Order: sequence, then C-alpha cells, then structure tokens
Amino acid sequence: MSAPVLSLRGIVKSYGAARALDGVDLELRSHEVLAVIGDSGAGKSTLVGVISGNQRPDAGEIAVGGRAVTLASPAVARQHGIASVFQDLALAPNLDVVENLFLGAELTRGSFLDEVSMEKQAWELLGQLSVRVPSVRVPVGALSAAQRQAVAIARALLGEPRVIVLDEPTSALGTRQTAQFLTLLERLRERGHGVVVTSHSLVDMHAVADRIVVLRLGRVNGEFDAALATQEELLAAVTGVGAPRRGEERGGGAR
Repeated sequence: MSAPVLSLRGIVKSYGAARALDGVDLELRSHEVLAVIGDSGAGKSTLVGVISGNQRPDAGEIAVGGRAVTLASPAVARQHGIASVFQDLALAPNLDVVENLFLGAELTRGSFLDEVSMEKQAWELLGQLSVRVPSVRVPVGALSAAQRQAVAIARALLGEPRVIVLDEPTSALGTRQTAQFLTLLERLRERGHGVVVTSHSLVDMHAVADRIVVLRLGRVNGEFDAALATQEELLAAVTGVGAPRRGEERGGGAR
C-alpha cells in the first residue's frame, strides 16, 4: 500500500467550550477518494478548514507526504500541494472561464497577457476532466451549477496539487448535475490526486468513494471500505445507533 499523501493525527479544534474536532486521525492516499460524511455539527466543515489552512488546530499533527507541516494559511497549504474548493466556489460570475481559472495567476508574454496560452490551457484542463462548456470565453454566471463547480475544481488543479479538498460539493446540485460531478471525482482519482470530499449524502458518497469516514460530534464513529459497507451501517454510524465496525475504528479519530 502506498504511503499517505496526507496524514492527520489527534486533531483537536475548539470554539470556546464547544469542541468541534476531538482527536481526529485521517489518512489519504493518491488515486483515492475519501468521503467524510455526517450530520450538521459533526465537524466536517471544521475539518476542511484545518486541512485547507483556514483554521489552525489547537492540538495534533499534520503531515504531507510523510513530512510534518504547519498549515498556517491557505497559501501555505497550497505550497504543500493542498487545494480546496468550498461551497461558495469563489468564482466571479461576470468573468469568463479563462479569466476565472487564471485570476491572480495570469500568464504573460512580455508586458502583455498571454491570452492564447491561457485559453489553450483552459481547454486542455477541462478536456482532461471531461468537462463540457460552450466556450471558455462565456461568462461563468451563464453556466450551469455543475459547470461552475467544474470550473472551480479546474482552477484548483492549476499547479498540480497532490490533495484536493471539496466541501459539500453536491449541496446545490440536482440529480443529473450530481451524476456529472461524481464522474468528475472519478477523473480526479484517475489523474492520481488524493481527494477528500465532505457530504451529508450517504448515497452520493457510497457511489464514488473508496473509503468513507463518519464524523459524529467531532469524533469518528466509523471508517468503512465503501465497496463493502451497507447503507444501514453508514446510517447507524451517522446517527450514533450502534458502534463502529470492529477493526475499522481508531479510537477517537478518523482515518
């Protein structure tokens, strides 16, 4: 088995008296989709914040490629090969696809923008992800929700990160658009990325994930091989009805 591209050990994060994460462990490998599921308040968004560098844990260790790191900010996380896409996508709807992809990282030739190279790279990247858009010069605001999601993910891929973190990516998508997104996750896995995706949807994540970690009240209440887990087992872990499966729990933390 390959070494983890991302490891978390004993992660603790509190807000006043409320403990959002309580000793969470997690491991992610390349070519893997790791789903983190749970109800509202389970700690999913806080976990994403820690991995993305938006929030500093109160305790615990983070390692990237086996090397201990301190993710002091999103920029530092990016330097360590971690790219994140949040629910709001952070896209500029009035700008076109190319402008959104390269916003703040524009390619230049001399003192001029290299529009040709940026447009070529935009088409190549979207093609690699099997994403269809009418034009890379159409305003992002004119695209469907699934297409906008794909553009945000494509932007995260610039610089070839090893880890992609997606926070509740299907929350605003319909059934057909969700199916398109799940196909996109498969493309990311094929490209060799390690993907952490949080979701409240057991069905969606069961369909595409390699492993599923269930968070409940800031702690791990089960870890499952997605190919072997049943919906009943996952639901029991989410709701706290029944214990985690033996051999797959790791104390108070998530793998």
